[in-house]
Amino acid sequence: MNKRIDFFKVAVKNFKTSGTIAPSSRFLAKKMLKNIDFSTSKVLVELGPGNGVITHQVLKNIAPDAHLICFEVNDEFYTHLKKINHPQLTVLKTSAEYIDVELQKLGYHKACHIISSLPLTIIPKEISHAILENSLNSLVKDGTFIQYQYSLTYYKYLKTVFKDAISLGFEVLNIPPAFIYRCKKLN
Repeated sequence: MNKRIDFFKVAVKNFKTSGTIAPSSRFLAKKMLKNIDFSTSKVLVELGPGNGVITHQVLKNIAPDAHLICFEVNDEFYTHLKKINHPQLTVLKTSAEYIDVELQKLGYHKACHIISSLPLTIIPKEISHAILENSLNSLVKDGTFIQYQYSLTYYKYLKTVFKDAISLGFEVLNIPPAFIYRCKKLN
């Protein structure tokens, strides 16, 4: 069966955890990852990888001594991601709000970059705020939190978490078009 049709069925059935009915485009994935220096990034985290469009792009570019840790709570997407046979990939069926705890369990202190596809606007506010605060605390100095959303709803809150170290991009070649928030940890 066609991968897009599979994604559509899972996404519609689980809209509350997927937040979309179409997978991320390769254009969105490339734009989200374009400023990452993969040669120096040793620990990367992906929140809400869905069917793995961005995951595959990261794994194509990842340094030989780096590691990618994915957090996915949707059963079907988790099962799909577990089938990716790559020695530098760890897939966890855990909420992203526990990013700091899970990194410690895996023996990592901080992440260089966190790439998020989480539908922040439909996640309960206390959980989405915990995810953002714990993500900030889990980044190395000058590490980035990269998030896409279909609206500017979370821009104001991201500015309170990451202060003024935030830039905004847009990718029209995605269904629907998406805003890309690029947030940097300054200290």
